[in-house]
Amino acid sequence: MSDWIGLGFIVLIVIGAVVGLYVLSKPYEVTQEEFDKRAHEAPGMMSAGLASLQKFLNPAEGKAAEVQEDFKQGYLDGEQESGDDKESKKVKDKRKK
Repeated sequence: MSDWIGLGFIVLIVIGAVVGLYVLSKPYEVTQEEFDKRAHEAPGMMSAGLASLQKFLNPAEGKAAEVQEDFKQGYLDGEQESGDDKESKKVKDKRKK
């Protein structure tokens, strides 16, 4: 008799898992305003934590993220793209002399 109770309990767990996954997999309606609001929000704590974990596990990934941020801000090889390169500094130095 106890075998049937155990089997019934396992079947209930499996059926509950299948029904739960079905409910979670159904799409839900989102308005355009709500979608835009979610798209423009800052990343959550979960994604920030995963990013820092990824930097810890793969240091090259962290350096790549820093370089990408520099590119977005207009820096190229540690110098800003707006004319602050080595040649313009040399020209400025020559003018001062």
